Amino acid sequence: MNQTIDLELTATPPSDAVARIGERLDDFNIEVTGITDRLPLAVLVRARRDGPVLGGLSGRTSLGLLFIDLFYLPPDLRGAGLGRRVLQMAEDEARRRGCRNAVLYTISFQAPDFYQRLGWTVFGRVPCDPPGTSRIFLSKSL
Repeated sequence: MNQTIDLELTATPPSDAVARIGERLDDFNIEVTGITDRLPLAVLVRARRDGPVLGGLSGRTSLGLLFIDLFYLPPDLRGAGLGRRVLQMAEDEARRRGCRNAVLYTISFQAPDFYQRLGWTVFGRVPCDPPGTSRIFLSKSL
């Protein structure tokens, strides 16, 4: 490599830079696997069809795997089965896309029991702050 390389550490990367990294990684994965199935996936929760987003789930499917990146419901919408419905919609769509497995992580003070009640299995824990807290990694066969 004959070019000068500059490294920049930032807490505010430009969205086009983040997109470029993702595109390049996706190109590499396609080159190696020949599979072009990466798609975003979201289940949005609204009070009305055209109302503001109150919560929901976002992630993606790729290489036969559902990745759940974010899942949030406001406290007043929890405990009545809505979370189960949101997660079920995402899992069903992942199956339609050919996914056989799913993965996510949560934090010990968030909802690990919720996921486990719905058939998810813990496969790893990594301690984080505050002391006594862990990131909990879960998977599920679809």
